Amino acid sequence: MSYFYSLTSTIRTTLIPSLGILLCLLLFWQCQPSDKQQDQLIIISPHPESIQSEFGDGFEKWYEEQTGKTVETDWRDAGGTSRNYRFIVSEFDRIPDGIGVDIVFGGGTDNYLRFADMGLLTSYKLPDTQLEKIPQTYHGIPVYDAEHRWYGAVMSSFGIMYNEQLRELHKLPKVTRWDELGDTALISNIGAADPRESGSAHMVYEIILQTHGWDKGFALLTKLGANVKKFSAGANEIPRAVVNGDVIYGLAIDFYAYSQISVIGADKIKYVLPKDGAVVNPDSIAILKGAPNMEVAKKFIEYVLSEQAQKLWMLPDTDREGPKWTGGINRSSVIPALYEQLKDRYFVTNPFSSQLTPFPYDSNKGGARWDIVNDLFGVLIIDSHTDLIDAWNEIGKCTDENKRSAAIAALVEMPLTEDETMKIAESNWNDQAFRNEKIKEWGQFAKQKYKKAKDLTK
Repeated sequence: MSYFYSLTSTIRTTLIPSLGILLCLLLFWQCQPSDKQQDQLIIISPHPESIQSEFGDGFEKWYEEQTGKTVETDWRDAGGTSRNYRFIVSEFDRIPDGIGVDIVFGGGTDNYLRFADMGLLTSYKLPDTQLEKIPQTYHGIPVYDAEHRWYGAVMSSFGIMYNEQLRELHKLPKVTRWDELGDTALISNIGAADPRESGSAHMVYEIILQTHGWDKGFALLTKLGANVKKFSAGANEIPRAVVNGDVIYGLAIDFYAYSQISVIGADKIKYVLPKDGAVVNPDSIAILKGAPNMEVAKKFIEYVLSEQAQKLWMLPDTDREGPKWTGGINRSSVIPALYEQLKDRYFVTNPFSSQLTPFPYDSNKGGARWDIVNDLFGVLIIDSHTDLIDAWNEIGKCTDENKRSAAIAALVEMPLTEDETMKIAESNWNDQAFRNEKIKEWGQFAKQKYKKAKDLTK
């Protein structure tokens, strides 16, 4: 199995736009068909090395058993979910019939809805014997597209992990709800990522917006953001920061947390699905339009949705049918029957358990406003982080309840209502001049409101 490149967290943190463009051009150049005689499959994915290794090696062995031919899987990544999305869209704008990539794998569901709406995916119906094992919906959320343009490859949850030993040492609260992350007691104790770079970080913020409503949701995000020690580029950095004690709490997708728990221990690291907004949704896979290795791509879809491959997600590395990767992959299968079949052999949450009733996440809404929410969060909270923290610290020290309440009200003011946001998202946000003007306007708005909040504490 070959790898084109993988960006380290250091490079991602310092990546400048021109370098990003260069990397995308290099990625495209690598997407041209090879002269090798063996079959090939080109995959663009934000998935970590553990998933690339297990599913790449597993598919290569399975494919040879199925067809008698060898295949090489070639994994590409433009720098995470958001960069992969931008790369795919920009390349299809340039080359409408196909961009030399077969499969897009991972990054949630919202972007797949957008890809489907833009006509960038190829429909492929799984064999009925496979399809009948997968529910078409999960608590109202589609697990796969009705037109078979994309499939949920695995189920994902989003929650809060924390270092239990440090939490007890510092006498900080157990956090079981999103809204508890806005407590001033948690200043500099939360780890989170930039949604403009991380798709899983974006999902956490969008989940909070949907479960709490636009106004209360962004108010919570503002206070939560004020408690963040620093925003990383990749969400995969957060669990390590929690384990290392750089922060005590972290916003995490389930498998990042479970991977640490499987090594460190459930008594030391905790992961909770928030009571005020547990969301479980599919992490998807699809064949891109004009895939150069179409038949191989169809086989890969079949493999990923097979029971054999689905066991790789959920079983530990010590299980005979599990992955070889140390620590396992620790994710939840989309095949409900596997949980009963494997019984107590798996470590992960069973999303199909009757004890779990997740919030009905709206992927259409999330997909439609993906970019504008990222920019709002980025400008108001991340780019203005110093001013936000400065005002939040003053609020934390304020003992006059009337002044404190007025300051918090100023701190969480928003430049747009939800209706205005949706209208702009669906009409103007692709206009770069309009977008740049709004971002500039929001930057000034943020600076003024954080100054106002700070002044109100005096």
